[in-house]
Amino acid sequence: MKKQYFGTDGIRGEVGQFPIVPEFMTRLGYAAGMVLNKSAKPGERCKVLIGKDTRVSGYLLEAALEAGFAAAGVDVMLCGPIPTPGVAYLTKALRLSAGLVISASHNPYQDNGIKFFSANGDKLDDDFEFAIEAELAKPMGCVSAKELGKAFRLDDAAGRYIEFCKSTFPGDLNLKGIKLVVDCANGAAYHTAPHVFHELGAEVISIGVTPDGRNINDGCGATAPDALIAKVKEVNADLGIALDGDADRLQMVDASGRLFNGDELLYVLAKDRLDRGQQLGGAVGTLMTNLAVENAIKALGIGFERANVGDRYVLELLKQKGWIVGGEGSGHLLCLDQHSTGDGTIAALQVLAAMSHNKKSLAQLLDAVKIFPQVLLNVKFKAGYEWKSDPALKSQIAKVENDLKDIGRVLIRASGTEPLLRVMVETQDAQVAMNAAKSIAQLVPTA
Repeated sequence: MKKQYFGTDGIRGEVGQFPIVPEFMTRLGYAAGMVLNKSAKPGERCKVLIGKDTRVSGYLLEAALEAGFAAAGVDVMLCGPIPTPGVAYLTKALRLSAGLVISASHNPYQDNGIKFFSANGDKLDDDFEFAIEAELAKPMGCVSAKELGKAFRLDDAAGRYIEFCKSTFPGDLNLKGIKLVVDCANGAAYHTAPHVFHELGAEVISIGVTPDGRNINDGCGATAPDALIAKVKEVNADLGIALDGDADRLQMVDASGRLFNGDELLYVLAKDRLDRGQQLGGAVGTLMTNLAVENAIKALGIGFERANVGDRYVLELLKQKGWIVGGEGSGHLLCLDQHSTGDGTIAALQVLAAMSHNKKSLAQLLDAVKIFPQVLLNVKFKAGYEWKSDPALKSQIAKVENDLKDIGRVLIRASGTEPLLRVMVETQDAQVAMNAAKSIAQLVPTA
């Protein structure tokens, strides 16, 4: 059964366009509140936490959600701008019923969305999302005046989260003598991440820390790292750290300006834990994880599994396997021995700890990983085209897979939102990858 509103990471869209409108958000708060009430213990009053990033639309959506929860008899704690993983942490630490984040992550300010966390700080499972959608199909009601929910302001949310992040860094280490540039993407981490690194001893130069409601992710942050690379070189910093708008993604830059993505950082996290005698079992990437990283992780003597694209699927597979580290090339990195969800600030601390443990630079830690060139072609196909049953296409895909056996990889995916076929080929030779991708793409009947 397909969900009507929830995608792979909550509900997201352009503000002012359904469903990112106040009427729907009020109904969403009410529906979620009613679902929570059904699972509550007798006599227990449900309470949820609502955090947000720095988009101007956050004020509107926050008020609408608050009204919906109050109508369902659910109390609300408001913590203002805070990273998405901060909401996950506080929801669990404060023993709340659920947590909500108002954010569209790395998207521009015109977009916004809602992510839910369970009482344990995990992303909500499919069953809960289906239950909310079932409630949304019913008329909205309201409890009696005596049972209405109340709203509270959690004034020390940022401080609590900062201390939590610091607690994940080894107590016998510090960041003294390290000059860091921290790019907060004018997003939710603007008043948390710089403090974390500074209080652990680093000299911190902050950029992307002047949000105005409209400049989130605008030419800055993990999705636009050129500003960070330039600043690292300008101030002769040792490293640069880039977060996205809700601070659950991480990219890093060294003094030379080399950019390290989530795939490479995943290898660093896995190897460091093995070097310290931690039992891993394996690591989880996604369908898009570079083959060189898979090979390097397997060479460590542990397993490697691929999940569908999306950090929630990485988390699901980690739990299924009983493993603790996973991530995506985009920078979503999960360290389940430190937090229940992906956290850019905590992932950066784990990488810095690995550098300190080994007394090596990031580039030196990645000597064993030579990233394969990856070619991605997006082909717009004709309406009604069934690529999986096209014999010519299937034959060519099989031929390329056979040609690249043991030295490369082919991935064909259809877009979930538009008539596009994504053709990805990676191998050690960039020209071979390009030629192989084109040989597949040219067989797709274009619109």
